[in-house]
Amino acid sequence: MYGQIATVAFVGIEAKPVEVQVRISSGGHVFAVVGLPDKAVAESRERVRNALHAVGLGLPYKHITVNLAPADLPKEGSHFDLPIALAMMVAMGAISSDAIEGFAAIGELALDASIRGVPGALPAAIGANAMGKGLICPAACGPEAAWAGEDMTVLAAPHLLSLVNHFKGLQTLPRPKPNIEEDAAPLPDLKDVKGQESAKRVLEVAAAGGHNLLMIGAPGSGKSMLAARLPSILPPLSPEEMLEVSMVHSLAGELLGGRIATRRPFRAPHHSASMAALVGGGSKPRPGEVSLAHLGVLFLDE
Repeated sequence: MYGQIATVAFVGIEAKPVEVQVRISSGGHVFAVVGLPDKAVAESRERVRNALHAVGLGLPYKHITVNLAPADLPKEGSHFDLPIALAMMVAMGAISSDAIEGFAAIGELALDASIRGVPGALPAAIGANAMGKGLICPAACGPEAAWAGEDMTVLAAPHLLSLVNHFKGLQTLPRPKPNIEEDAAPLPDLKDVKGQESAKRVLEVAAAGGHNLLMIGAPGSGKSMLAARLPSILPPLSPEEMLEVSMVHSLAGELLGGRIATRRPFRAPHHSASMAALVGGGSKPRPGEVSLAHLGVLFLDE
């Protein structure tokens, strides 16, 4: 018995295609995950087992092998839960292989089979669209994934059972609507600054030409106040730049409610921030303040 489905692995903000392959064969009761999985992927065995049990499916008492291909690409994160579960259900005959053939999937499974949101839905959707596939994702990530393309099929499911019912024709999952960031509060405006004509002129030149700035002055002279108002005079983001900024923030888990970014970012890290916090990295690489300020303003005080 065999099943497979496409998913993605993140390398920076790029979503690399990955194929999840499941084979159930005779032999001792073993559930093995191979293909350079990290700890979160290896632990998906228990989440998948309990999620399938929650929808009335028990794993067969056989040898189960899950292969994440290509095998030389490291696989990190909990978003492999859902594609492993779907490929497992195909191998068990619970759903048809034709139903999921045109999709890639991401999502973390809870023990009650609900599908939890994961970071990186926007780059995953763009990667799936580049593969010519639709995307199956958590309901919380649907508004974010919908930005990948108007003609792309996006299934945003809150529960594993709702996906099964959709594939069997018992339920229809509507396409999520793209969500956009609401301007909750106006940006600090440069016109509020009285005086400082030379400094304001320098800010205007820097904003027009995309130049870096070095501000030197005594404490209280207005350096931080002026820097905070620089985004208000920068050109608005183009649609391509909105997606570019949102992809970085999506991987960092900072797109609240899946709302795409419409403002240029302003990042002002604390002077005690570590090197990893500034430039990114870690055992599971995440964007740092430099990356999160992409196409915006990075203000380094002191």
